[in-house]
Amino acid sequence: MSQYTAILLLGSNIGDRKKNILTALDFLEKRVGEVLQKTEISETAPVEFCSSNNFFNFALLINTSFSPVQLLKAVKDIEKDMGRKADTSEIGYFTDRIIDIDIVKYSGLFFKCRKLQIPHLKHLTEREFSRKLLENLEN
Repeated sequence: MSQYTAILLLGSNIGDRKKNILTALDFLEKRVGEVLQKTEISETAPVEFCSSNNFFNFALLINTSFSPVQLLKAVKDIEKDMGRKADTSEIGYFTDRIIDIDIVKYSGLFFKCRKLQIPHLKHLTEREFSRKLLENLEN
């Protein structure tokens, strides 16, 4: 079975944010693959929407046998299992969320379909908090 590396970015801004991040990390290790590197958790203000709830953000490099579409399904299942009610791509706007898991990079692949674009250009070029976290990972 082929192995690929993916960089994921996690965020949580409601509930016990640190616990939410760590729970998602545990699910990812059990369901998706081995975590090769991870960053420290950082706290940031919401981006692209207004909320009084700051985010805890976290990035990781993971080894997986999943294709990009399989990986997207796995992270969306984790979000739902943790209680996320609505996905931004479905409702068309950003809201507070218990967990958000974005695929930022996937083994140097350029990929685009209706629900997924790799690399995730906003995290790589537009969002300062993302760039700072991602600087700490090698891929």
